[in-house]
Amino acid sequence: MSAMTAIPAISLPQSLNFALNYPRPMDFDQLESFLEVARHSSFSRAAEKRFRTQPAISSQIRSLEEEVGVRLFDRSGGKVALTAAGKVFQQYAEQTLEARKGMLVTLAEMERVPRGEIVVGANEGTCLHILPEVFAEFKKLYPDVAVQISRLERAKILESIIDNSVDFGVVSTPVDDKRLTVVNIHRDELVIIAAPGHPLSRMKQAAIANLAGFPLLLPKIGRTRDTLESLFYERGMKPKVSMELDSSELLKRFVAADVGVGFIARSNVSEDVKAGALVAITLSDLSIRRDLALVFRKDKALSRAALAFIEVAVKLKQAAGPEPAFRPG
Repeated sequence: MSAMTAIPAISLPQSLNFALNYPRPMDFDQLESFLEVARHSSFSRAAEKRFRTQPAISSQIRSLEEEVGVRLFDRSGGKVALTAAGKVFQQYAEQTLEARKGMLVTLAEMERVPRGEIVVGANEGTCLHILPEVFAEFKKLYPDVAVQISRLERAKILESIIDNSVDFGVVSTPVDDKRLTVVNIHRDELVIIAAPGHPLSRMKQAAIANLAGFPLLLPKIGRTRDTLESLFYERGMKPKVSMELDSSELLKRFVAADVGVGFIARSNVSEDVKAGALVAITLSDLSIRRDLALVFRKDKALSRAALAFIEVAVKLKQAAGPEPAFRPG
């Protein structure tokens, strides 16, 4: 049996040894991950938004902290919060990414061809039923512009516009914030929806009073819920609320299962009506209008890509929209 031969130690050059032990210099991807963690106060939520694993996000933040030499997040007590240093770093990270975006837009503008990226915030129903044809037409006309969709609720959309997380938001009007520009793109109305076998399904039109006694499914929060609550109060009605749902798609599915009746924008239910899964009944004694608008900061310098998106959205949606409806009251 031969004796084991000792393997000589390898002496690495000092520069290579330093490179192996020093954290990777920060990059834009790390800054994006940092801002997502800061925005959601959650590593798991940031990982979900960035389509990464939680360990990958944690590794990026750890690398950033090693490079700057301070803790950016306080992880004690089971919560994630920015440290004082983290709040300062957040400001610089936002400025850096905004400067990068501005640089790319400026260079693209030199060619006078829309390029770069636009980020649009919208809720579930708008993403599924209002915007697809806009995005399809925009990508056909401007294939070099990347489009990112951030699916959020109305309040979060407005917050994201203010903090520049999105370029545009698509929300219901009115929007009262004086810092924002509002461009109307779509007009819709609320209709009653019921399962095909429901007693109301035989009616082409129905008054609000016809809903008395039927279980009612309502959105948990939002502009539609607020409008309906005001309407019931003004008419002295006490509706029999059976369920409160945070998704328009869930509301439709439960109505289709004959759990109750509900209200929804006509455009959000047109495909279900054609398929025979639901029946849409027009309100006979009033019209509840829902207008949607593209919203962005007044002080935002719009790129050619952004201006092109506004042009496509206005052209398509205003041409397809129904005739103006009157507001209740």
